[in-house]
Amino acid sequence: MRLLFLHNNFPGQYARIIKHLTGRKGIDILAVSRAGNRQPSPVRRIDYEPHRSVCEQVHPALRYTEEAVIRGQAVYKALAPTRAKGWRPDLMLAHSGFGDGLFLKDLWPDARYMPYLEWYYRAYGSDASFFDEGAKDPNVELRIRMKNTAILQDLAAMDWGQSPTRYQKWQFPSVFHERMSVLHDGVDTDYFTPDPRETFTIGSRIFRRGDPLVTYIARGMEPYRGFPQFIEAVVLLQQMHAGVHVVVIGEDRIAYGPKDKASYKQWALEAFSPDLARLHFLGRQPLSVLRQVLRVSAAHVYLTVPFVLSWSMMEAMAAGALIVGSDTEPVREVVDDGRTGLLVPFFEPRRLAERLLEAIAAPERFEDIRRRARVLMLERYDQRELCARYVRLIEAVATGGRPRPDGGDPVSESARMPEAAIV
Repeated sequence: MRLLFLHNNFPGQYARIIKHLTGRKGIDILAVSRAGNRQPSPVRRIDYEPHRSVCEQVHPALRYTEEAVIRGQAVYKALAPTRAKGWRPDLMLAHSGFGDGLFLKDLWPDARYMPYLEWYYRAYGSDASFFDEGAKDPNVELRIRMKNTAILQDLAAMDWGQSPTRYQKWQFPSVFHERMSVLHDGVDTDYFTPDPRETFTIGSRIFRRGDPLVTYIARGMEPYRGFPQFIEAVVLLQQMHAGVHVVVIGEDRIAYGPKDKASYKQWALEAFSPDLARLHFLGRQPLSVLRQVLRVSAAHVYLTVPFVLSWSMMEAMAAGALIVGSDTEPVREVVDDGRTGLLVPFFEPRRLAERLLEAIAAPERFEDIRRRARVLMLERYDQRELCARYVRLIEAVATGGRPRPDGGDPVSESARMPEAAIV
């Protein structure tokens, strides 16, 4: 079986399945990524480079679409020599939305296509209206709707689609749901494990399990991940508890959402004036440091608007950390308040601070929640089981069968049933 994977930052969301498939007999894998991607690739990779940037004169609502077309064109050119040599994939998998997979069906019309469907943009009812539910400027509405153009091309071309969570799948138009599976990327529960002996050092101070240490991890420091609310809660918590320390891992940038400020970190520090002697910004860190911090953490904060769910929250649960998360749809899909974590309203920093104070004041009260969170990751999100399901899904789509909800043998094309599959 020949598989073609496309991701502008390969392996990206395909990291776990690529690792699972690499070296397996009878599987030939080719990857495509944007030039300049320095992540190591365990499989043969072809790089592409767009020939130009988006034109300044293009309609603002079409900028995202033009960029996707330029990328898709670059992918087409990069793969044309491979097609000329006679290589043909059985299944093509691409992260949807950036344009990488736009013209794959033009290269190989008979090959099956399964995009990774991460997000469908809506002006109302999810992330874009979370901070302001009022009517938007019509130009904003147009831009948000048109961001789906490349995604809609993928939806029209796909033989089957994959979305990592139920909430993310529900954002897509219902007409496509019958050809979409919910399949998460999985959590490395062998790596992210609890260890009561773990320590974490900041300067001359050594933290151990049970110490008043609060953690926060995100790609960027931005409103989409509740960074302003978090810093406000930190200030309140510092006033409530003289010994609490807080660790922030992530970059001073905006990864998701509008770029209204150059630095939300600087803005938050000026707006709320936290005690920086007890607030530690560690920047971007390797997984080994994340694991250390999560094992020692008395409470791990995860806030998000209704949007894509972060791997870090589930890795924290696997490591035995106590999640104190936002009571928003993507978090509620995984965290059961009071059983596998604690939920607080997104816009109530004082409530967040109070829950954090409870967690650090009496950590023994929350041991059962930590344990159940770990069990949940093992039972529903362990990468070994999900990779095995992923392989069955790949085989089913590649051979023209219909994926089964239980991951069993595919049904023949002629016997397809109308209901959607959740793998």
